Order: sequence, then C-alpha cells, then structure tokens
Amino acid sequence: MAIVETKNIKKTYRQGKVKVEALCGVDLKVQKAEFIALAGPSGSGKTTMLNIIGGLDLPDSGIVIVDNNKFADMNQASLASLRLHKIGFVFQAFNLIPVLSAIENVEYVMLLQGVPQTERHHRAKAILDDVGLEGKYDRRPAELSGGQQQRVAVARAIVSGPAIVLADEPTANLDSKTGEGLLLMMKQMNKEKKVTFIFSTHDNMVMDYAGRLVTIRDGLIVNDETK
Repeated sequence: MAIVETKNIKKTYRQGKVKVEALCGVDLKVQKAEFIALAGPSGSGKTTMLNIIGGLDLPDSGIVIVDNNKFADMNQASLASLRLHKIGFVFQAFNLIPVLSAIENVEYVMLLQGVPQTERHHRAKAILDDVGLEGKYDRRPAELSGGQQQRVAVARAIVSGPAIVLADEPTANLDSKTGEGLLLMMKQMNKEKKVTFIFSTHDNMVMDYAGRLVTIRDGLIVNDETK
C-alpha cells in the first residue's frame, strides 16, 4: 500500500517576471519502507517535489496523499500536525537552532509532541550515541563540525520514530566517509523499523544505496528504476 502518492502535480514559481515550471505533472507512488532517491541536476524539481510531499509547499494543481491523508482536505493545522507526528526532515543546510545544544536540538520535536522531559532526554541521548556524538550533547551547532551538525539533524529527524523521513541532499556538505556512515545508519533504520526514506540528491553514493532511483529532469520523471 502506498504511503505517499502524488497525481499530476504541477508547480510554477515566479522569479520577477519570469515563470519557472518546477514540476510539470508528476505521478509518483512510494510504498511503505521504501528507500528511494529522487535524482536529477540542480533545478530539475526534485527538492520542490520533496517539499510538496512534506507539506512545506503546496502544488498549483494535482493530488497529494501521505499516510492516507489527502492534503486538499486538510487545513494548515492538520498539515502541521501531520508533519510533526509523521514526517522527519533532514535539510541540506542542517537548520539547527543555534542557541540550543545538540541534545536540545534533538529533543525539540519531541518537546512539541508533548513527550515527557525524562523520556525525551533519554531518547535524545541514545540517538546521539547511535550517530557517533557521545559526549557532545552540550555543544552548540557552532562548536560542531559540518558532519557533526548533519548527524544532529539526522538524529532530530528520526528520534521520534516518524513514518517517513524526507532528506534533501543529506550528504552534500559531508566527506564521503561521514556521508556513508549516515547512509548506513538510515538504511538500518529503514530495514529494522520500516521507516520510509525519500532523498533528493545528485550524489552517486546516495543513488547506489537507494533501493529505487527516480530520475527527474525539467520537472518530469524521466526514469523510475527499482534495483
């Protein structure tokens, strides 16, 4: 059963007087527990597609269904609740809160979910250990390397056990060794906990790890390959 389905998704942006067609009628089904990469060059539409699946942006037309929720039938509060409880986000720019420590950044989503303090602290500490940041709980983002900040971002995305993790160019700012370590960790979570992972990427390593590779070019899916 599809956990994500889009039908004829179209999205156009305006840059001044110029119209940019980011998506030109995209149909996509993603099954539960898939490990899928949306690949393509810069400007192909893959990040727009990820943002629409995550409810961070809305299409001009078309249908989006995530975990049996049809976006057209939802108000902003319902969309926000879906993002909070069902979707984890890993952003290329990390998007950590600079005044919070590593463990506080990881706890933040659980705080919004109403998880009790003792439980969220325990879970945040455990996930930071899992991503190799044992002993760095109290460091703020500025005191961490780029790779360490990305690990915190991944930990924050997965600590609450979302049904779907959306990762936008998660290895773009990492060296190959650190990037591969993160991919292996996410692959293990995908296998053991059946979390669905959807990446946007132009990194060959991410494409190699993906169980399914969807290539987007000029706002259209031009190839869809299951490995």
